[in-house]
Amino acid sequence: MTAILLKGIYHACFGLSYLVALLLELGRLARPAAAWRAVALAFGVAGLAAHTFYIVAHKPDPATPSGSLLILAWVLALFFLYGTVHHAKQAWAVFVLPVVILLVGMSYALFTSDNPTLDLGVPAWASGERFWGAVHGTLILFAAVGVSVGFVASTMYLVQARRLRNKVNPGRVVPLLSLEKLEGMNRRAVTVAFPLLTVGLLVGTLLLRHDHSLSDNWLSPKVLTTAGLWVVFLVLVYLRYGTSVPPRQLAWLSILAFGFMLVSLGTAHPFAEGGRP
Repeated sequence: MTAILLKGIYHACFGLSYLVALLLELGRLARPAAAWRAVALAFGVAGLAAHTFYIVAHKPDPATPSGSLLILAWVLALFFLYGTVHHAKQAWAVFVLPVVILLVGMSYALFTSDNPTLDLGVPAWASGERFWGAVHGTLILFAAVGVSVGFVASTMYLVQARRLRNKVNPGRVVPLLSLEKLEGMNRRAVTVAFPLLTVGLLVGTLLLRHDHSLSDNWLSPKVLTTAGLWVVFLVLVYLRYGTSVPPRQLAWLSILAFGFMLVSLGTAHPFAEGGRP
């Protein structure tokens, strides 16, 4: 109970910082002013600092749903800061921060099912006997980053396409990147994420223990949802490079892939359960 309470306090520190930053960015949309962006960026940096401290101090296990979601949220928080500075005129944070907040919230909600300990020592997954497990987890994590970036770019694309279709006056809304740039961002995210996910799945397949039953290994929710994500990505890659499907449909498929990813990351990994060697 104490560990859960501490976890809630830690998550509240950076989660609320990200939430305040998002609210300030939304306020900037209603009443544009330079102060909104400066204060929002300050809260975002504060949230990232607290987030980083927690990860360094407590070393969340990426083999658990809570740990993987929390680390992914941290990477996307970096993506938020980069985009906010590099694309200062665009409503970058409005699209990225909700994803970060969602992942942080899911991480805390799934904490009790992970049965972790707030241990400052070296986690089991990082020891020598877990080397290939760490490789598998790292590849899946980077693939998840690509899926998340594709989701953000696709959401921006659909919003921008709707604006253009409805002939919204650009002077009345906060500008977004052009459709060409957003489509290119999504394409690069898919191009990078698919091979990472493929190799990660191959490594994970080799790591499945033969002493487990079929239901414990190949039919576990983690394996099935991750395989489903790979199938969605395979279709996405084929449609993108093998056909002339409109970018709008590809954007919706990228959003579907993000949904599969959330389900996959939110399910328990066979290696994180009680049957560890």
